[in-house]
Amino acid sequence: MNATPTNGAPRPGKQAIFEQFAADGFTRMFGNPGTVEQGFLDELRNATGMEYVLALQEAVAVGIADGYARASGGPALVQLHTGVGLGNGVGMLYQAMRGHSPLVVIAGDAGVRYDAMDGQMAADLVGMARPVTKWATRVTHPDSVLRVLRRAVKTAMTPPRGPVFVALPMDVLDDDTAEPAVPSTLPSRAVLPVPAELTRAAALLRDAENPIVLMGDGVSVSGAQAELARVAELLGAPVWGVNSSELNMDTTHPLYRGETGHMFGEVSARIVGDADAVLIVGTAVFPEVFPLRDSPFRQGSRIVHIDLDDYEIAKNFPVDVALVADPKPTLRALADRISGRGRRVPAPSRYGDSAEWTRPEPGPDGRLIEHFAAELGEHAPESLIVFEEALTCSPPLLRQIPPRRTGQFFQTRGGSLGIGLPGAIGAKFARPDAEVVGFAGDGGSMYTPQALWTAARYGVAAKFVICNNHRYKLLDLNIEQYWHERGIDRHEPPDGFDLSHPEIDFAALARSLGVEALRVDKPAQVQDAVRRMLAARAPFLIDLVTE
Repeated sequence: MNATPTNGAPRPGKQAIFEQFAADGFTRMFGNPGTVEQGFLDELRNATGMEYVLALQEAVAVGIADGYARASGGPALVQLHTGVGLGNGVGMLYQAMRGHSPLVVIAGDAGVRYDAMDGQMAADLVGMARPVTKWATRVTHPDSVLRVLRRAVKTAMTPPRGPVFVALPMDVLDDDTAEPAVPSTLPSRAVLPVPAELTRAAALLRDAENPIVLMGDGVSVSGAQAELARVAELLGAPVWGVNSSELNMDTTHPLYRGETGHMFGEVSARIVGDADAVLIVGTAVFPEVFPLRDSPFRQGSRIVHIDLDDYEIAKNFPVDVALVADPKPTLRALADRISGRGRRVPAPSRYGDSAEWTRPEPGPDGRLIEHFAAELGEHAPESLIVFEEALTCSPPLLRQIPPRRTGQFFQTRGGSLGIGLPGAIGAKFARPDAEVVGFAGDGGSMYTPQALWTAARYGVAAKFVICNNHRYKLLDLNIEQYWHERGIDRHEPPDGFDLSHPEIDFAALARSLGVEALRVDKPAQVQDAVRRMLAARAPFLIDLVTE
């Protein structure tokens, strides 16, 4: 990367920031404009190679950027409108923080000179952003604008990655700066533990009778999928995803068992309770909404945790070997030690070849989502990217289109609804040659329906499927657990879980925002609907009535 300054002559900060963005390779800014940002947005007309992607609401802008960062490897640039816009984007920023998406978020304010006035739209932007970002700051002098932006890029992209926030006061950007625009420095964290710690971890795992592997998205960020599979095969250990929202292991691999879930700690406890050794890689343990406060691990179980996020290692429960290290080289070194020290290595044929996987036939009384997913899986190109927020429709969807290839599956994370539509748009911006299909529930999609307008405006040919069951169905399932735990007899769920009246006409809504759409409520309609969707060269939505 060339570190030669592109410009050191005095010029307004509002101009210099675009030189810095160009130096860091940004070509798009996802945002929603406002008065206190108008000065630097006006400079966009002179910023060669920078496209402004307009979203009609800030949550949409953050969601598109999140999808873009995940599909491209990041970072992504987001512009929000001071405190009110930041407030609109907080839910999506929380999702980005939980998922470690490298977003560089900027917002304007009226100016440092007005700090004492407590005027209209005055807010503590850094205080608002801090709980949902990895780092948040405000620039107060023109000679530090570019160095702070470089620090923001470095912080966002250094594992554990995450969103960062920089407030840019209007008067600071109006003043001149002579700072040069140079590419940000990204530190390498491709680090290995010292040999003695690797040997200790290998010995602990190698001697286990009933080992288990827990994996998360740190595997994907590291590109360690093959290394993880090799270690699991050497150990003969089943593999479970924990906050695993990307392709961390081919889910048709015979050792892959599924996901631990994100709601109830008892589920994780049942999964890990019999293991005498646990290898945790690239994830938090455990991320449920209602986790167990007592350790879910068997007494005497030996635990190895590998992650670049030192905060997550032994955060809630002690571990025996804690390795703050890059999963890819660490797993490779661990595999060499396991296979070279007396462990009986199973023949590769024991696990078969996941390439032999065949798609199951949907049952005659199967749900419409399963028929639809089977048809899509059968006819979609190999470039298919699924951006999935189907929630209760996820199991049948993933039975028919199991995640198998790196970079072709992205799932909602963090617990906030609304990422399905904008996330798919961001992925399509990042990977324009891929076929991108976003799945969202009817409830979740109504958090960010404005995203469809952005897809239409910029000709982003992402496809969207609304899994329409006329309810917040996940809440139905969760309240049944609530009743069970408290000995409450089953009864009708709260009326607030119902979305059936008035009926939401998703096809008409999509058309009003410039997106072609159709409704599918019978299996006989599925084949033609999938054909039309895949043939479309523009954004296209299907309202799939699942219940």
